[in-house]
Amino acid sequence: MMLSDVMEDYLKAIYQLQRDQDDRIKTSEIASELDVTSPTVTSMLEKLEERGLVDREKYRGVTLTAEGQTVALEVVRHHRLLESYLTEHLDYDWSEVHAEADRLEHHISEAFERRVAAALDEPDVDPHGSPIPGADLEPPAAPEGAAVSEFERGDAVVVEEVADRDPDILSYLADRGVEPGVELEILEVAPFGMVTARAEGHDETVSLPEGVAHHVRVAPLPGIEP
Repeated sequence: MMLSDVMEDYLKAIYQLQRDQDDRIKTSEIASELDVTSPTVTSMLEKLEERGLVDREKYRGVTLTAEGQTVALEVVRHHRLLESYLTEHLDYDWSEVHAEADRLEHHISEAFERRVAAALDEPDVDPHGSPIPGADLEPPAAPEGAAVSEFERGDAVVVEEVADRDPDILSYLADRGVEPGVELEILEVAPFGMVTARAEGHDETVSLPEGVAHHVRVAPLPGIEP
């Protein structure tokens, strides 16, 4: 089945939105995710439905069909393998790789994908901690933690995953040591959602507005519950 790059982008967006909520995805959520208008989304969803890639219910949103999910997982696998390869072998900063992978993910062959995966020794996660679907295109297990905003002052947590969309945020976090595998101490959680934390080995604190804190996923250290 030949699909356009835009169609694949929609399927990937729906897959990523479904990962964070156990419900149908609304047109407005897809529009926000892809920075397009709702009428544009509606038009594309009609095309994807005709191809059997999404299941739509009027006023209730969409879910991916089994075929749509397989396409989305392949695109996600390409994207995250490319991010890993660019970081490990071409000296890209983790704040630069998302945009490059977005451009390349639609155009690599399966042979190229296999070689990249082998060169990286079949990684489980990308540089941002996001799980990489396997070659069988089965959905990877979701990280076990929760958004850092779900924790409280005094909690000790370890970073599992950081959203890869905003290079300025990624640079800010990296400068303050907030990367997958790093332990954080939660210093303060403001009533309006701002989280202040300190990364292990760093003197400087990091301030995470609610919109950023929601996209920093962490796991509790033993004895700590979110």
